[in-house]
Amino acid sequence: MSWEIVVGLETHVELSTKTKIFCSCTTKFGGEPNTQCCQICTGQPGSLPTLNKSVVEHAVMAGLALNCRINNRSVMARKHYTYPDLPKAYQTSQSNKPLCEDGFMQISDDRTVSIERIHIEEDAGKLIHTQGIILIDYNRGGVPLIEIVTAPDFRSSAETISYLEKLQSILRAVKVSDCRMQEGSLRCDVNISLRPKGSDTLGTKVEIKNLNSFVSIAEAIEYEYERQMDILDSDGVIEQETRSWNADTGETVRLRGKENAEDYRYFPDPDIGEVHISDDEIERLKRLIPELPDKKFERYVNVLGVTSADAKLLTKYSKVSEYFETACTFVKEPKTVASIMIMQMFALITTEVERENWLPKTSAEQLGELIGLMESGKLSRNLGKRVLKQMLETGKNAGEFISADDLSGLSEEALTKICEEIVAREQKTVADYLSGKEKAIKALVGAVMRETKGRANATQAEELLKKLMTK
Repeated sequence: MSWEIVVGLETHVELSTKTKIFCSCTTKFGGEPNTQCCQICTGQPGSLPTLNKSVVEHAVMAGLALNCRINNRSVMARKHYTYPDLPKAYQTSQSNKPLCEDGFMQISDDRTVSIERIHIEEDAGKLIHTQGIILIDYNRGGVPLIEIVTAPDFRSSAETISYLEKLQSILRAVKVSDCRMQEGSLRCDVNISLRPKGSDTLGTKVEIKNLNSFVSIAEAIEYEYERQMDILDSDGVIEQETRSWNADTGETVRLRGKENAEDYRYFPDPDIGEVHISDDEIERLKRLIPELPDKKFERYVNVLGVTSADAKLLTKYSKVSEYFETACTFVKEPKTVASIMIMQMFALITTEVERENWLPKTSAEQLGELIGLMESGKLSRNLGKRVLKQMLETGKNAGEFISADDLSGLSEEALTKICEEIVAREQKTVADYLSGKEKAIKALVGAVMRETKGRANATQAEELLKKLMTK
């Protein structure tokens, strides 16, 4: 039988508030274990939580960016389970009355994913397994989360990753989270089932917990598809269960039978009142939503003339796009800024964290000034690239690396003389070009650029060479 995979996601996103959801402990990543927690976030008897207003605002902005309806009234609830990383024996979350509902994201021209709900909750502590013992770090306990729950709308691992990449860029754009998967601030639970192709009936769902990289998510989905298909093809039965992903073996591993909502014994938290947010407040937050990556991508391609490939990279990181747009105010052709940033700067600034923070030694104004010199014809493109390399290493202005001779360029007479010498010297390459090998002209232009130490205008040199060869 032919099987179709059905995937839904529960994505946990740590919010970028300065303090935790119910106390004043810092949310800063990387502190010494158990130094960023207090009696509230460790659930000590008699401690009382106070809901952080910024958490609600961040969650509402995420909901607005994902086209959700914001509920004026929502309720915090206790979700009961016993595990060492949760000393209260319950997690404060939301159940049947969440903050945001009924959103969507368009992941391609013909595919839209429904977002069923976004709710706020607290994170648990972290278990550290080492040398046969288990250590607990409660620094992460009480860090504010939103959980974004989709409908089972994905039909492949590729669609799933496309959604997550777009989700990451949107949440970063509205500055509600840094979404650094390597630090655990974006993690996924993946629900997977199979059904006969053409059927509308969902199969038995298996959940894979706490996946924290796009590679792991894609590999886990592919493995689980094969595992379930083998069981069904052998007339077996899929058990509803929770599994984990073992990246070392490339397999999912059973953790436990799947819990249902009833197992968690949800009820409204008596220590926290209802969450109320007015329409006026929602409108105020809506006005804070910046231009989102999709709209920015369209503008870069259709208005600024940037290639789709470059626009995709530039719009992925907010600070990169801010830098790009500042540099563009100094130039005539924004696509030149885009090309140089992608080709030269991205080659040096390679990691996700570096690109997210985007702090090159060369400012956007310095880059714009350099490209302006190139556009005016005062500086050749090749020389401009070499100058930028030095600027990026030192943080100095272009003028520190450009001589008067560099800016004077070459006279047409001097360039013509050099082109004549190249044509006379490179007879085989000239013959190749005249016989129809178009690429040969690039070799000749390269020879001119070497001869002039990058001072020549490559386009002008190519025109002169063609003219000389066809006399």
